[in-house]
Amino acid sequence: MRYGLAVSCLIAILLVSLAVWSQPAPPPQRERFQNAEAIYGWAQDNAGHKLRTFVSRPKGATGKVPAIFFVGWLSCDSVEYPHGETDGFGAILHRLIERSGFATVRMDKAGVGESQGDCSKLDFKGELLGYQAAFDEMLKYDFIDPARVFVVGLSNGGGTSALVPRQHPVRGYIAASSWGRTWYEHMLELERGRLTRAGQTPAEVNSGVKAFTEFYNLYLNRGMTPGDIVAQHPEWQSLWYDAPDGQYGRPAAFYQQLQALNLGDAWQKLNSPVLVIRGTSDTIMSDADARAIAESVDWSHPGMARYVEVPGADHLLSVKGKPSDDVAPTMMKWMREQLAK
Repeated sequence: MRYGLAVSCLIAILLVSLAVWSQPAPPPQRERFQNAEAIYGWAQDNAGHKLRTFVSRPKGATGKVPAIFFVGWLSCDSVEYPHGETDGFGAILHRLIERSGFATVRMDKAGVGESQGDCSKLDFKGELLGYQAAFDEMLKYDFIDPARVFVVGLSNGGGTSALVPRQHPVRGYIAASSWGRTWYEHMLELERGRLTRAGQTPAEVNSGVKAFTEFYNLYLNRGMTPGDIVAQHPEWQSLWYDAPDGQYGRPAAFYQQLQALNLGDAWQKLNSPVLVIRGTSDTIMSDADARAIAESVDWSHPGMARYVEVPGADHLLSVKGKPSDDVAPTMMKWMREQLAK
């Protein structure tokens, strides 16, 4: 009797579990816009992963409209902001969607949000191919004018955004909080700033940077992982503060491929105007990092780049924790100026 009761209870538990397992996953929270219609699509990268795209179309728009294609940052965070302007970059995205009157296109890289794959294992080449696939998908929307497309890159995406369109004409680029030198130079400057802000003495900072020059040479130029480097140089064990096989949540190959880029060449070959924006309190991308983009553009096309500083703004272009009210209007004004030419 007890055995039969136990079996009945077990069957009941299994049925309840199956019912729970069979329930569809709750739909993801979505953004809401007053002035734009949200469209959810897909692109596909070279590995066959489906990548979620977020397209907005201005409400009431007729015919073809200008478009903004966003190239996102380095970290494995979604470009979708269902809770609104939770940081400076989110404010830029939402304000351009709501106030520009342009269509916009964003993409979550592999392994982020609803996109298939594993962002922690995604190298830069794979990420770039995903953005290029999303750019191609954008051109299929009948309400987007392919002759009036702007590319807006944020952080790492600003530096590498020149590589996304390939043969497609672009009306202009905006690089915000970005870099245009070699990744090796960028990291040495970042490490100096990090050690200084940690309260080390000038002597300690110089010693640390000397060690990092050798460390990053082996890492970025010689193709070693940080773990391999520390194993070969145990005296540097206290120097390294991240994962043995990567950094900032991305694999070592990602940064080695960034180092292999020649962004000076990519930017000087452009025939499109460029707006570079940087906050004066940005501790991630330095003034020299950002100015390198404008300098490369102006080297081959004098006067085609514009460099704008946002006083007191940090890397996310926020001032004292609040998104700057100047950034999105500056971007919109500049884009309209390019369309009027």
